[in-house]
Order: sequence, then C-alpha cells, then structure tokens
Amino acid sequence: MAYVPGRVVTSAPPIVLIGAGGHGKVLISTLRMLGREVLFATDDAPTQHGRDLDGTQVRGTDDLISQYTPDQVELVNGVGSVHLPDARQKVFELFKHRGYRFATIIHPDALIAPSAQIAQGAQVMAGTIVQAGALVGANTILNTRCSVDHDCVIGAHTHIAPGVTLSGNVSIGQRCHLGTGATVIHGITIGHSTLVGAGAVVVKDAPTGATIAGVPAKAM
Repeated sequence: MAYVPGRVVTSAPPIVLIGAGGHGKVLISTLRMLGREVLFATDDAPTQHGRDLDGTQVRGTDDLISQYTPDQVELVNGVGSVHLPDARQKVFELFKHRGYRFATIIHPDALIAPSAQIAQGAQVMAGTIVQAGALVGANTILNTRCSVDHDCVIGAHTHIAPGVTLSGNVSIGQRCHLGTGATVIHGITIGHSTLVGAGAVVVKDAPTGATIAGVPAKAM
C-alpha cells in the first residue's frame, strides 16, 4: 500500500499496537488522525494490562496477536528507544517472520517530498520534514519536528529523536539512535549501531558501534 502524507486511510485493516509506553500513546493519537481503527494495545509488562492508553485498552501480552491471522490486522510498533533500539528491532523481526505486516505511519502534519522513499513500518511524526531523494529504512522512527534533507539515507531500526537536523547527503546506518536536538552536517556518514548524544554537532564521520557526544561531537 502506498502511503500519502496526510491522507485519511479508511479501507486498511484494523491495528494492534505493540507497546503501551509514551511512544505508543503518541502513535494512537496519530492513528486516530489518520482514521485508523486500533483494536487494542499489548505490552509485556503485567502492570500495564487493563489500563487505558489514550482511549485504547491495553489487553495483555503480545501473545494476543496470534488470535488474528496476518491478513486480518496490521501491527504498529509502539516500542520506543532512548538508547540503541534492540527491543524495537526484535519485535519487528519476530512478527515479520510470522507473516504480519507493520503499518507505515505518516503524521498529517509531516512534509514528505514526492521522491522520498519511506519503508514498511517506518513512523514519521508530527512536524517532520523529509526532503527530495531521502531514503528511510524499515521500522525507523523520525520523531517530532526532525528534519531530513535531500538524499539522506537512514538505515532500518534507527531512531531519529525530536528536533534532530540532518543536512543533505547524510548516511545513517542501521540500529542507530540520534538524541534530541543533534545536528549532522552535510555529507557525514554514521556507522551502524552508533549512539549520538542529545544536542551533539556531528562534523566528522562516526564508525560502527561508536558513542559520540558534544560540540563538536567526539567519541566517548
């Protein structure tokens, strides 16, 4: 299914949300704006079961999803990440292996260039800008008001936190986390599984597995 920014989707399957934390709450609000039906939320923490998540009931663990065949529902990955997104990736790959599809979520207030490509299960949150030629990998979060300029490539399972700015031709590997307000200048490459601290200004390439922070950003 092709997702058009801001389009209300009325014919798509109902949603089951995995993860009842803060990111899941924001996703429910976005899904409501897009006209998507959310059946319920799941969470592996028993303390979450039975609670109301912004108008959606948290019914139990992820095992409840097996009550539906992959053609009956779409999933939304509500597992957030404040460090490397291991848990988020695990959920995505587990249910993809079982044949389920993850919905691609684009907030009505996001601006996506026609030539940008957004892969399955990616989530583009409110106020985000994705410019021409950008490629956004599967299960990636482009969080509130981040900016992805022309021809950037963002690997799967990466979290671009609120307020991050990526200049043109930036390459971000898989499983990275770029903290709130970080800035990456034009043409920089950041390797897989790299953690960039909040507010960092990245002016040099970062290798795989690095942790960098500061202005300018340096290895920690």
